[in-house]
Amino acid sequence: MKKTVLTYGLISGVIGAVLLLAHVPFMDGSSKALIVGYAGITLAALFIFFGVRSYRDNVGHGRISFGRAFAVGILIALISAACYVAAWEVAYYSYPGIADHIFNKQVEDLKEKGAPQAEIDAAAVQAESLKQLLANPFVNGAFTFIEPFPVGVLVTLISAVVLRRK
Repeated sequence: MKKTVLTYGLISGVIGAVLLLAHVPFMDGSSKALIVGYAGITLAALFIFFGVRSYRDNVGHGRISFGRAFAVGILIALISAACYVAAWEVAYYSYPGIADHIFNKQVEDLKEKGAPQAEIDAAAVQAESLKQLLANPFVNGAFTFIEPFPVGVLVTLISAVVLRRK
């Protein structure tokens, strides 16, 4: 199990990390950026399915229970999410001003829409407090982990149901 989990977890993690790093310069908090980001996460998560199927076919000789399939899938998802978090940490602390770029865009969008000054001020205060919170690498990593991991859990559940064979 270890070889399959590591192989597919690292493949998924590298794909997710590369897509994240390619996406970083275009992050602006818009819905387009979110769609592109989650499309990359979903693409990387597909390797959970391939990993569970490989385990079933090669190690389980064509058979796998739901529990074993879930265990393999969740381990792949954990490795993939860890790679994603590591890539984000490198990007976040390497690109100067990335936090300003991401969070100030939200305030600028409110100004462009002609929002009331009170709403703009509240968004600016919220953005500043979030920047301070994310300055801690552990908090930043925890917030980043909850981006890809739920997708990995969902793909794991689907894979375990679809691929189980007795």
